[in-house]
Amino acid sequence: MVVEKLVPGGYGLARTAEGAVLVRGGLPGEEVEGRPARRKGALFLEEVRLLKPRPDRYPHPLPPSADLPLVYEAQLPLKEGLVAEALERIAKVPFALSPIRPSPRALGYRTAAQYARHPLGGLAYRLPESQALVRVEEDPLLAEPLAWAFALLKTWPLPVEEIALRGSLLEGKVLLGLIGGSPEALKRPARALVQEGFAGVVWAEPSPKGRFRGRVRPLQGETTLLEAFGPITATVSLESFAQVNPLAAGLLLEEARDLVQGGERALEVYAGSGLLSLLLAPRFQEVVAVEISKEAVRRGERDKARLRVENVRFHRGDAREARRFGRFDLVVLDPPRAGLSEEVRAYLLESRPKEVLYIACDPATWARDVGELVRGGYELAFARPYDFFPFTHHVEVLSLLRLG
Repeated sequence: MVVEKLVPGGYGLARTAEGAVLVRGGLPGEEVEGRPARRKGALFLEEVRLLKPRPDRYPHPLPPSADLPLVYEAQLPLKEGLVAEALERIAKVPFALSPIRPSPRALGYRTAAQYARHPLGGLAYRLPESQALVRVEEDPLLAEPLAWAFALLKTWPLPVEEIALRGSLLEGKVLLGLIGGSPEALKRPARALVQEGFAGVVWAEPSPKGRFRGRVRPLQGETTLLEAFGPITATVSLESFAQVNPLAAGLLLEEARDLVQGGERALEVYAGSGLLSLLLAPRFQEVVAVEISKEAVRRGERDKARLRVENVRFHRGDAREARRFGRFDLVVLDPPRAGLSEEVRAYLLESRPKEVLYIACDPATWARDVGELVRGGYELAFARPYDFFPFTHHVEVLSLLRLG
């Protein structure tokens, strides 16, 4: 069978007598064979064998997370196509996208990563569906500071389940998170690792809720770093989200700043540490940033003081609390992959801000939300895909909606 196209989730789509089948690792135009199996209401190809690869398939080793192994120039049209198809099929909004903005680096771009400790030594990836461990000898997606850390940690027999890395291109430093094990037993290794060159070491309790959702304890050295995201610098940490490709994120932030008109009041929902709030502050009299993570709000407050921004107000709370703050000229949205909650979409349609700046990491949920806003009286004024994650299917979208 021949893979027809790339679909959300990073799968190739092929067709059999049983219907459409999803092929992990299959690229458009490639011939594959395997055993179809039905899971979760869909047909997946298992025991995949590649019979005829594309001539532009990437020829060098990549980690298991790299599910789009094409030469870089061939990746971009596929990612742009994912966004265009979502806009047409899900939003049902006719609109010409601005051309995709490539990552400034195709390799060596990641400033954050997480690995499991392999029982036979070294570092490993957990495969997303099976949780099986695949040992990784090198990871060419890592930025320079993390590549150094990866090479060092492969030789350290640390008694932990996983490690997390967060680096800074601006400072050339790396923070290390040790997940699992005993914090008391890890104090001495933490001191030694700081002596080896890590900026700081943090211990985290494993939690079924996700990384750094349980107890967290600093063991040695620093707990935050300073990173440049284009026109603004901000603190980053191991504990809460920050973009892992700061060079690409900086390009998006700069364009986002130039898109909006400005006004009296702006609201950022799903704000993280408030990067966009701090960046847009000169364009508004008041900016409110709503974020549920206590650690992210703390970093945002520190950045606010460091940058001497007076008109940004942080509120720690759920995005669904946005309506308590009233009406705004601009609402900025940067939600997780699930997109906007029903409450946030309802708030936008009720309060009707003049502009909605929507940054998305999932084209499908973005298209769902855009479609509802357009049907509620908004017009899509701008949309551009951005590539933050070369060699993966992931693609970001920067968009602006205005009241019609």
